[in-house]
Amino acid sequence: MKKFTLSIMCVCVLAAGAAKAQQVNNSGFENWENLGAVTEEPNDWNSFKTASGALTLFAQQQIKHSTQTRPGSSGTKSCLIWSRSITVGIVVVANGNVTTGQINMGSSTATNDSNYNITRTAQPAFSETLSDTPDSLVVWVMFKPFTVGGTDSARIHATIHDTYDCKDPINTASLPHVMGEATLNFATTNNTWIRKSIPFIYNGLATSPDFILISMATNKTPGGGAGGDSLLIDDLTLIYNDASINNFVSSKNINVYTDANELVVSLSYDKQVRSDITVYNVLGQQVYNAQVNTASTTKHIATSSFQKGIYIVEIKNENGDRFTRKVAIK
Repeated sequence: MKKFTLSIMCVCVLAAGAAKAQQVNNSGFENWENLGAVTEEPNDWNSFKTASGALTLFAQQQIKHSTQTRPGSSGTKSCLIWSRSITVGIVVVANGNVTTGQINMGSSTATNDSNYNITRTAQPAFSETLSDTPDSLVVWVMFKPFTVGGTDSARIHATIHDTYDCKDPINTASLPHVMGEATLNFATTNNTWIRKSIPFIYNGLATSPDFILISMATNKTPGGGAGGDSLLIDDLTLIYNDASINNFVSSKNINVYTDANELVVSLSYDKQVRSDITVYNVLGQQVYNAQVNTASTTKHIATSSFQKGIYIVEIKNENGDRFTRKVAIK
């Protein structure tokens, strides 16, 4: 449980150069309360032991610190969450779950909409304030499904939203308050720490990045997987690649769409501008990059070699402006 809210403003030197970086509190999971007890939780993060809802009586320990840390870490702890099979009239799988908000346990049916994580904006213990718009979220993970050789996937989801008690999964009431999201589902990491980079997609209706709700779970599907699935988490970082990250290219200057076996990107400025066009898959991996220096151009990007799925198109120009668009390759 969070004991206080502290917004950290610092200047970090990243691979891409100097950048400002407002970070999540206790993002290295070094600080814990009730250490060694079944109620232990990382400071500024929450799990089932601090949940709300009608079924909190059934909450069990599904989080603790671990001394396994990611390669090159200067810390001594990481966060371990795991799934349990729990009897609440019937046997259900309670996914391991850690969040910057609060878990609500409302139903024994895992997919019921009364089960969610929520930012409680009026309660510092269950909210994480923000004032910037990061490019991506980077985190180290080690995911071990209990079923060897299975196809289960863990999940990381971050929502940047305005001053509203936003829920994850996002419901119709929360949707107008969402500014951007970063989402990643990932399979076993084969007993190895893996660094995951997850881009934020800013296509929401909200315009004010007041809070961030981060949720990490042992399965992408509520109630999915098996008791004994485990996820280790270490050194979560928000990445800011440009000090002018709040400047967005107006959509009237850019048109992005798919056509047959290609992705079409059209740029139209009132003067010559140098722009970088980058395409990422849902794993945050770059699949295309090109630089243009012109006032107007149309790029036709062949997608025949792309796997079917969701891709993110990002355009940055020399003025520090940025545009992102989510597209589906079918």
